Amino acid sequence: MSSKLFPLFFFFILILFTTSAPSYSQDKTSATENKVLRIGVKEAPPFVMYDGETYSGLSIDLWQEIADEHGWQFKYQPHGLTDLLNAATNGTIDVGLGAITATAERAAKMDFTHTVSSSGLSVAVRSEWSSGWMAVLSALASEAFLKIITLLIIVLLIVGFIVWLLEHKRNQEQFGGSTAQGLFSGFWWAMVTMTTVGYGDIAPKTVGGRLLGLVWMLTALIIVSFFTASITSALTVGQLSNRLSHADGLKGMHIASLSGSTSSLWLDSRKLSYNKATDLTQALEQLKDGKVDAVIYDEPLLRWTINQQFSGKLQVLPLTLARQDYVFVLPNNSPLREKINASLLNRINAPNWPQRVASYFDGEQ
Repeated sequence: MSSKLFPLFFFFILILFTTSAPSYSQDKTSATENKVLRIGVKEAPPFVMYDGETYSGLSIDLWQEIADEHGWQFKYQPHGLTDLLNAATNGTIDVGLGAITATAERAAKMDFTHTVSSSGLSVAVRSEWSSGWMAVLSALASEAFLKIITLLIIVLLIVGFIVWLLEHKRNQEQFGGSTAQGLFSGFWWAMVTMTTVGYGDIAPKTVGGRLLGLVWMLTALIIVSFFTASITSALTVGQLSNRLSHADGLKGMHIASLSGSTSSLWLDSRKLSYNKATDLTQALEQLKDGKVDAVIYDEPLLRWTINQQFSGKLQVLPLTLARQDYVFVLPNNSPLREKINASLLNRINAPNWPQRVASYFDGEQ
């Protein structure tokens, strides 16, 4: 009798297993789709922008379209770049948005979506650098140069005043007359001594005056060298658009970039020294003020920031130093990856996609 019941018992167990399995799979999928997704965001115009209340930008608009398409609920969580990548690695966010490039090192720790946009590292320079002499004229008219000239005149007046004090009693012939005449003679002597013209029409005769002359001549050599170097630099850097046809043209230039960025890693790999800025605006301010010769960073971010804040003053050269593919990041084996990719492909393969991307990068959104 037990032999007759055994097939029935086995059949009952088989039916129980097959009916419960689909239910478990459905519950798992439902749990993934019905929860509020954690979306990590790193502000990086034009991919991710924040006005104090709402987020916008290419990556944000894409994600919101995809979320609406699938009926997903989500909440944005702001992060720094390193924190965002760590959160994707640890699974504490479901999707990461920003100007995030796909690299082999990152691929070992997290998943990527299909490429949202492809671009590369590029070079920003001052707009007037199309001509070397234009660079010199611009430098001479700059606020920084005028401040240096003002300081130099003050130093000349001080040196002229000191030599007048030392000479006017015992050297009436050259530093005598009224106080104004004596001070002008001192200023004239300081100027011709600094420029090494040395007309010889005015010269100190006292021991104190000659010691001052000795110190001033040595100091003046340094001042003249500084001005010569500044003008030479302007003339040399003025040919940047012609020199920078490849990465080797960056050697010997003063460069700024962002610490910890992909561009800084590229510069490190090339053993190129650079000023480390805390953000892109700071780096571009240094470029505008003539403190650096070029800024190396992601081309779309350079273009957008220059269009928004430095239009007519800075420009991006038509040079790609290294290709970059911008993606969304997800934890490894994310159940969202295939659905996000399918939705992305529908959009990036649309006929108007190139124009749509260009509108963001040109700052027209």
